[in-house]
Order: sequence, then structure tokens, then C-alpha cells
Amino acid sequence: MRRDDAIGERAVQHGGAMTDLYEAALACLRCADPASKVALTREAAANWKAGRLAVPPLGTAAEAVEIPQPGRPERPRLVAPRDVARRRLGSPGGRAALVHAVAHIELNAIDLAWDAVYRFRAFPPAYVDDWVGVAEDEARHYTLLAGRLAELGHAYGDFDAHNGLWEMAVKTADDPLRRMALVPRVLEARGLDVTPGMIERLRAVGDHETVAILELILREEVAHVAAGSRWFAWCCAGRGLAPEPTFRGLLAEVSPGLLRGPLNHAARIAAGFTARELASYDPVTTAEAVP
Repeated sequence: MRRDDAIGERAVQHGGAMTDLYEAALACLRCADPASKVALTREAAANWKAGRLAVPPLGTAAEAVEIPQPGRPERPRLVAPRDVARRRLGSPGGRAALVHAVAHIELNAIDLAWDAVYRFRAFPPAYVDDWVGVAEDEARHYTLLAGRLAELGHAYGDFDAHNGLWEMAVKTADDPLRRMALVPRVLEARGLDVTPGMIERLRAVGDHETVAILELILREEVAHVAAGSRWFAWCCAGRGLAPEPTFRGLLAEVSPGLLRGPLNHAARIAAGFTARELASYDPVTTAEAVP
């Protein structure tokens, strides 16, 4: 067993106290049980805030290992995005399927935040503050959604899901500029666009409990995408690149269709986009304000 693998297994199995930031991040990534991943995330975030996790100097910490797939339970079954079942929200089963889909995104988002900490190390402490805080928020979001799923008579794993978020993490594992552009500012920012519509549809069928959770998530996800915008700009500045054309170039390289309208202009501007760049992707401003 490689050293980093052993670190994660030891922390998960024995609850060993971590003193190294990267060991703690890896333990969260390796953990397969969602409830334990949440608990480890909360513990690591508390330890970071209290100054109990050290950041080893560059060159002295164990090198980040490739993580093809973070720890995951046996279910849900991962399928292609087009094969994930769509259900009408008028039925309890349809609402449970939607809650499950969002819970799956939030569970992935825990790992994406920890991977940003674990993999990219040549950043100032404020970068770690941001992504540890994001991991903690995502863990809370997942817990709220898992609880709502239970109220609807289901559990995480009951519905198929896809692996698109983590697949993009693997594709951007070699470059923090690409990661900050294509994960927070593209894939995660998509939630800013689609969540208001989900909220309205759920409100129309009287599911106010799920609405309250999604409104909270929408408000907090703005700050998460803003962290991506902030560190994408930081990476661009360090390389002498202009952020807007660099972002457009990355989109064109990967897939121009990844960013498509209608966009939530109000939320995206709050998250670090400019009105000018949004107009180039979505010229008709039909955004809903963040609740």
C-alpha cells in the first residue's frame, strides 16, 4: 500500500487525529461512507480553523497521488448522464429523484473541494481557507438533502447517478488554472442557473421543505463559485493572462456548449463574472435574483 493510501485508510478505520493538512484532505477523499466523509470533513475543517493542521513546506510533504475515483459507497450505480432517469415532480418519487440528484452533486462537491486543497499546493493560506470552508458547506448541504431524502422514503444510493463532476476533476488534475475555470466557474456554476427553476417547480407542487434547502444551497453556492473566480484570476495574474479571453479559450478547447443560457446573471455577477462576459454567452438577460 502506498503511503498516501495508508494515511487515508488509517484515518477512516481508526479515527486517528490528523496534524497534516494534506493527510486530513486525503482521508476525506478516501472515505467511502458518506456519513463518515461528512464527519471527517467537519473534523478537518474545525481543526484547520483552530490551527491544529499544519501545512508542510513545499517539497517536504508527500507528493499528491492520482485519485481516479474518491471513496464511494457501492450505490448509487454510476451511468452516463443521458441514462439518469428523469421523473415528474408531481409525485413523491419524482421529488425524491431530484433531491437524490442534488445530494449526489453535493457529495461530489465535498471531494472536489478537498482535492483542490490536496492537489494544488503553491497557493497562499487564503486559498486553503476558501476550499476548506467550501468542503464544510458542501458536507452540510449533503446532510440536509440526505435528511430530506429520508423524509421522502428514500436513501442516498436508491437512484442512478452520473460521474461528470469528478471526471472533470480528473481532466484538470494537472493545472489549477484549468481546474478553477472548468469546475467551479462552469460545472458548479450551472447550479446557479438551474436551481431557481427547480425551486419554482417544487414550490408549485407544495414541497416547501425541499424549497427551503435549495434556497439555502443557492445562496451559499454563490460564494463557492466566487472562490473559483477569485483563484482563477489569481492564476491568470501569475501567468500574465487576461481572465476573460483565457476563460473563453478554455471553454472552446473543452466544449463551447458547457456554458449555455439562460444564465442567472445576478448570481453569476455576485460570483465573480462580469456583465460583459455573460452577455457574450447569454445576450438576453432573463436571470432571476438570488433569493
